[in-house]
Amino acid sequence: MRGPHVGVSRTPDGVFVRWAGFAARAAVRTGDTVGKRRRCCRGAVCSAALCCSLACATESPPLEVDGTASEGIGAGLSSTGEGANQNADTSEPKLDVAAGMASGEGGDCQSGGGQAENTFSIIWIANTPEGTVSKIDTKSGVELARYFTGPTNGDDDPSRTAVNLEGDAAVSNRGGGIVKFAAEDVRCVDRNGNGTIDTSTGANDVRPFGEDECMLWHVPTPVDGNNDRGPRPTAWDAGTMKNACDVAHHRLWVGWWDHANNIGHFERLSGQDGSTLDVVDVLDWDAFGSTTFGPYGGAIDPEGDFWASGRSPGPLVRIDGETLVYDRWDVPEGESPYGIAVDADGHIWMADWNGGLLRFDPTSETFDIIDTPNSARGRGIMIDREGFAWVAGNNPCGAIQVDTTTLAVVNDTIELPGCDRPVGVSIDVDGYVWLPDRDADVAYKLDPHTYATTKVTGLVGPYTYSDMTGAGLGLVVNPPTG
Repeated sequence: MRGPHVGVSRTPDGVFVRWAGFAARAAVRTGDTVGKRRRCCRGAVCSAALCCSLACATESPPLEVDGTASEGIGAGLSSTGEGANQNADTSEPKLDVAAGMASGEGGDCQSGGGQAENTFSIIWIANTPEGTVSKIDTKSGVELARYFTGPTNGDDDPSRTAVNLEGDAAVSNRGGGIVKFAAEDVRCVDRNGNGTIDTSTGANDVRPFGEDECMLWHVPTPVDGNNDRGPRPTAWDAGTMKNACDVAHHRLWVGWWDHANNIGHFERLSGQDGSTLDVVDVLDWDAFGSTTFGPYGGAIDPEGDFWASGRSPGPLVRIDGETLVYDRWDVPEGESPYGIAVDADGHIWMADWNGGLLRFDPTSETFDIIDTPNSARGRGIMIDREGFAWVAGNNPCGAIQVDTTTLAVVNDTIELPGCDRPVGVSIDVDGYVWLPDRDADVAYKLDPHTYATTKVTGLVGPYTYSDMTGAGLGLVVNPPTG
């Protein structure tokens, strides 16, 4: 059943507008449909020849058998397993780790019209209990920098990181506040005027908050003492023209829970300075009085719309990137979405805290429930450019691979040697799958073909499962062709 729903949004000139829409009030089972209006599709402006190289990343990554670096903070990748795919070719050379050297930490739109080869190779992982974020070169595994994410210098509780197509990262602190860091020194700011960029050089060089000149801006957000309600959904878009290379106009969606008024509060910020461009309030966020969490995950679709999910359970919400009108659906009964991602065709994927995955089709407005019989809990999720969904699995710990076209479970028992509780998933520029493990204090790098793994050590309770490399945004801004 769908009933009238009143929303509130704010236009760029600051005028608040009330509008009438519709809201789903009953859980939609697999195969059920709910009729509703459809919008015209809006294609991305940039073409394959002009788009950022992350968006046009190669679809078949080179294979890595193991690493060669010793373990330790910022030491790079170390081998953790032989891999589980016995049919794969393992003849490729081993990873050559050059400690301290970045393998192209820059952005995706290079000089010469953005047509240079892809050099983007940074992942940003929050060290939640330490209140920091690590900037890691995904090719070498070297930690290039570590930053405090808020003014408490340790107690801001960072979790979600989102990376734009220039490599810069936004970090949302569940204790309040959003902060942006530059991936390259050329975009850092010499605030003290000494002619050099004073910034972190590695894991053991964390500057007091506000003194690191690669911190570009920080925006406070309301706090009420309960971090379950603090900022979580965090996702970049590709600007009003949906141009992957026009990074200067990319915007950032963030959201949190105004618990006193039961409102899911979302803001779209300027990527340049963090100022608020738009506000959307989703009324009656906890419609059934059944959750202690506010908005939990967020992602952008190919049309530039923002999707946010709740938890335990919570609604699935779409905010139109142009009109700011929102629609909402209730997830099937018994399901509890955790991570969220969007595939190249615009389907919404959610890993399920209660096990398995959910796929939502915006056209038919139906949910598909995909069971993972050997994994009882899904956490973070990300889609790669070959059409596979990758999920961090718990109970037992490991990785899960699902074909997004056939909805078939390829493997739900992928081993991560020594794992404890992997929570997040991301895809790097070469197609490798990254899984930060909160309790093991490591991040795994998984070969998607052989299942061989390496790992980065020295992290502190790494708890990130959003678009921590920018691959999710790249996938929908310029999906694979052919």
